[in-house]
Amino acid sequence: MSPRSADHLHQARRDQSRHKRERVLAALRQMQRRGEDITFAAVARRAHVSQWLTYADGIREHIDTARAHQATHLTTSATQAPSPGTASLRTDLELARAEITALRHERGTLRDAVRHHLGHQLDTQHTGDLITRIDELTATTRRLNTDNEQLAHDNTALRHQLTDAEDSLAGARTSLRQMIKDQNADAQPTITGNSR
Repeated sequence: MSPRSADHLHQARRDQSRHKRERVLAALRQMQRRGEDITFAAVARRAHVSQWLTYADGIREHIDTARAHQATHLTTSATQAPSPGTASLRTDLELARAEITALRHERGTLRDAVRHHLGHQLDTQHTGDLITRIDELTATTRRLNTDNEQLAHDNTALRHQLTDAEDSLAGARTSLRQMIKDQNADAQPTITGNSR
Protein backbone atom coordinates (compact mmCIF):
# COMPACT_ATOMS: atom_id res chain seq x y z
CA MET A 1 0.00 0.00 0.00
CA SER A 2 1.39 3.38 -0.97
CA PRO A 3 1.94 6.09 1.68
CA ARG A 4 -0.73 8.18 0.02
CA SER A 5 -3.30 5.35 0.18
CA ALA A 6 -2.41 4.73 3.83
CA ASP A 7 -2.94 8.41 4.61
CA HIS A 8 -6.35 8.31 2.93
CA LEU A 9 -7.29 5.19 4.89
CA HIS A 10 -6.20 6.76 8.21
CA GLN A 11 -8.12 9.94 7.40
CA ALA A 12 -11.25 7.94 6.53
CA ARG A 13 -11.02 6.08 9.86
CA ARG A 14 -10.55 9.35 11.77
CA ASP A 15 -13.56 10.86 9.98
CA GLN A 16 -15.69 7.81 10.74
CA SER A 17 -14.66 7.85 14.41
CA ARG A 18 -15.41 11.59 14.68
CA HIS A 19 -18.79 11.09 13.01
CA LYS A 20 -19.73 8.31 15.46
CA ARG A 21 -18.71 10.45 18.44
CA GLU A 22 -20.80 13.34 17.12
CA ARG A 23 -23.78 10.98 16.77
CA VAL A 24 -23.36 9.83 20.39
CA LEU A 25 -23.24 13.40 21.70
CA ALA A 26 -26.24 14.40 19.55
CA ALA A 27 -28.22 11.41 20.85
CA LEU A 28 -27.28 12.33 24.42
CA ARG A 29 -28.46 15.93 23.94
CA GLN A 30 -31.72 14.71 22.42
CA MET A 31 -32.34 12.35 25.35
CA GLN A 32 -31.64 15.17 27.82
CA ARG A 33 -34.08 17.48 26.03
CA ARG A 34 -36.78 14.82 26.10
CA GLY A 35 -36.15 13.96 29.73
CA GLU A 36 -35.41 10.32 28.89
CA ASP A 37 -33.50 8.08 31.31
CA ILE A 38 -29.84 8.15 30.35
CA THR A 39 -27.72 5.01 30.51
CA PHE A 40 -24.67 4.02 28.50
CA ALA A 41 -26.68 1.28 26.76
CA ALA A 42 -29.60 3.61 25.96
CA VAL A 43 -27.30 6.24 24.46
CA ALA A 44 -25.53 3.58 22.35
CA ARG A 45 -28.87 2.30 21.05
CA ARG A 46 -30.10 5.80 20.21
CA ALA A 47 -26.85 6.67 18.38
CA HIS A 48 -26.64 3.25 16.64
CA VAL A 49 -23.09 2.63 17.86
CA SER A 50 -21.39 -0.05 19.94
CA GLN A 51 -21.81 0.36 23.67
CA TRP A 52 -18.03 0.34 24.19
CA LEU A 53 -17.82 3.70 22.39
CA THR A 54 -19.99 5.32 25.08
CA TYR A 55 -17.28 4.43 27.64
CA ALA A 56 -14.46 5.97 25.57
CA ASP A 57 -12.61 9.04 26.84
CA GLY A 58 -14.28 12.22 25.69
CA ILE A 59 -17.70 10.54 25.60
CA ARG A 60 -17.96 8.85 29.00
CA GLU A 61 -17.53 12.17 30.80
CA HIS A 62 -20.50 13.71 28.97
CA ILE A 63 -22.72 10.74 29.80
CA ASP A 64 -21.58 10.71 33.45
CA THR A 65 -22.37 14.43 33.73
CA ALA A 66 -25.81 13.97 32.17
CA ARG A 67 -26.60 11.05 34.48
CA ALA A 68 -25.45 13.00 37.53
CA HIS A 69 -27.64 15.92 36.46
CA GLN A 70 -30.63 13.58 36.14
CA ALA A 71 -29.91 12.01 39.52
CA THR A 72 -30.07 15.40 41.26
CA HIS A 73 -33.66 15.81 40.02
CA LEU A 74 -34.89 12.47 41.36
CA THR A 75 -37.12 12.62 44.40
CA THR A 76 -36.83 10.26 47.35
CA SER A 77 -40.07 8.59 46.37
CA ALA A 78 -38.74 7.95 42.89
CA THR A 79 -35.80 6.05 44.36
CA GLN A 80 -38.11 3.89 46.48
CA ALA A 81 -40.89 3.03 44.01
CA PRO A 82 -40.92 2.01 40.36
CA SER A 83 -41.39 4.86 37.93
CA PRO A 84 -44.82 5.26 36.29
CA GLY A 85 -43.30 4.12 33.01
CA THR A 86 -42.09 0.87 34.57
CA ALA A 87 -45.45 0.26 36.25
CA SER A 88 -47.23 0.89 32.95
CA LEU A 89 -44.94 -1.56 31.13
CA ARG A 90 -45.57 -4.19 33.80
CA THR A 91 -49.32 -3.74 33.39
CA ASP A 92 -49.05 -4.03 29.59
CA LEU A 93 -46.95 -7.16 29.97
CA GLU A 94 -49.47 -8.78 32.31
CA LEU A 95 -52.35 -7.89 29.98
CA ALA A 96 -50.48 -9.38 27.02
CA ARG A 97 -49.80 -12.57 28.97
CA ALA A 98 -53.46 -12.87 29.94
CA GLU A 99 -54.55 -12.33 26.35
CA ILE A 100 -52.10 -14.96 25.08
CA THR A 101 -53.42 -17.46 27.64
CA ALA A 102 -57.02 -16.71 26.60
CA LEU A 103 -56.15 -17.14 22.91
CA ARG A 104 -54.42 -20.46 23.56
CA HIS A 105 -57.47 -21.66 25.45
CA GLU A 106 -59.76 -20.46 22.65
CA ARG A 107 -57.61 -22.19 20.06
CA GLY A 108 -57.81 -25.47 21.99
CA THR A 109 -61.59 -25.13 22.34
CA LEU A 110 -61.97 -24.41 18.62
CA ARG A 111 -59.78 -27.36 17.71
CA ASP A 112 -61.96 -29.68 19.80
CA ALA A 113 -65.11 -28.16 18.29
CA VAL A 114 -63.71 -28.67 14.78
CA ARG A 115 -63.01 -32.33 15.48
CA HIS A 116 -66.49 -32.85 16.89
CA HIS A 117 -68.18 -31.01 14.00
CA LEU A 118 -66.19 -32.83 11.35
CA GLY A 119 -67.16 -36.17 12.79
CA HIS A 120 -70.80 -35.15 12.84
CA GLN A 121 -70.78 -33.49 9.40
CA LEU A 122 -69.16 -36.49 7.69
CA ASP A 123 -72.42 -38.30 8.20
CA THR A 124 -74.86 -35.47 7.44
CA GLN A 125 -73.43 -33.09 4.84
CA HIS A 126 -72.47 -33.33 1.24
CA THR A 127 -68.78 -33.32 0.45
CA GLY A 128 -68.89 -29.81 -1.10
CA ASP A 129 -70.44 -28.28 2.02
CA LEU A 130 -67.95 -30.11 4.18
CA ILE A 131 -64.97 -28.79 2.18
CA THR A 132 -66.33 -25.24 2.47
CA ARG A 133 -66.75 -25.65 6.22
CA ILE A 134 -63.22 -27.06 6.56
CA ASP A 135 -61.85 -24.08 4.61
CA GLU A 136 -63.71 -21.67 6.93
CA LEU A 137 -62.40 -23.43 10.02
CA THR A 138 -58.88 -23.53 8.59
CA ALA A 139 -59.01 -19.77 7.89
CA THR A 140 -60.23 -19.15 11.45
CA THR A 141 -57.39 -21.27 12.83
CA ARG A 142 -54.84 -19.37 10.73
CA ARG A 143 -56.23 -16.05 11.94
CA LEU A 144 -56.03 -17.17 15.57
CA ASN A 145 -52.46 -18.44 15.04
CA THR A 146 -51.49 -15.08 13.50
CA ASP A 147 -53.08 -13.21 16.41
CA ASN A 148 -51.25 -15.47 18.85
CA GLU A 149 -47.90 -14.87 17.11
CA GLN A 150 -48.49 -11.10 17.15
CA LEU A 151 -49.28 -11.18 20.86
CA ALA A 152 -46.17 -13.26 21.53
CA HIS A 153 -44.12 -10.70 19.55
CA ASP A 154 -45.70 -7.81 21.51
CA ASN A 155 -45.02 -9.68 24.75
CA THR A 156 -41.32 -10.01 23.83
CA ALA A 157 -41.12 -6.30 22.92
CA LEU A 158 -42.73 -5.35 26.24
CA ARG A 159 -40.24 -7.55 28.10
CA HIS A 160 -37.37 -5.71 26.39
CA GLN A 161 -38.91 -2.32 27.21
CA LEU A 162 -39.41 -3.37 30.83
CA THR A 163 -35.80 -4.58 31.10
CA ASP A 164 -34.54 -1.29 29.62
CA ALA A 165 -36.72 0.72 32.00
CA GLU A 166 -35.49 -1.28 35.01
CA ASP A 167 -31.85 -0.88 33.86
CA SER A 168 -32.31 2.87 33.52
CA LEU A 169 -33.97 3.11 36.92
CA ALA A 170 -31.20 1.04 38.52
CA GLY A 171 -28.58 3.28 36.89
CA ALA A 172 -30.29 6.41 38.14
CA ARG A 173 -30.52 5.00 41.66
CA THR A 174 -26.85 4.02 41.63
CA SER A 175 -25.84 7.48 40.43
CA LEU A 176 -27.96 9.14 43.11
CA ARG A 177 -26.52 6.94 45.87
CA GLN A 178 -22.97 7.71 44.66
CA MET A 179 -23.68 11.46 44.60
CA ILE A 180 -25.13 11.36 48.13
CA LYS A 181 -22.13 9.34 49.30
CA ASP A 182 -19.71 11.80 47.67
CA GLN A 183 -21.51 14.81 49.14
CA ASN A 184 -21.48 13.23 52.60
CA ALA A 185 -17.75 12.53 52.26
CA ASP A 186 -17.12 16.15 51.24
CA ALA A 187 -19.11 17.40 54.23
CA GLN A 188 -16.99 15.47 56.80
CA PRO A 189 -14.39 17.79 58.48
CA THR A 190 -10.77 17.02 57.67
CA ILE A 191 -8.60 16.54 60.76
CA THR A 192 -5.02 17.79 60.37
CA GLY A 193 -2.28 17.46 62.94
CA ASN A 194 -2.53 15.97 66.42
CA SER A 195 -4.94 17.47 68.93
CA ARG A 196 -3.25 18.51 72.20
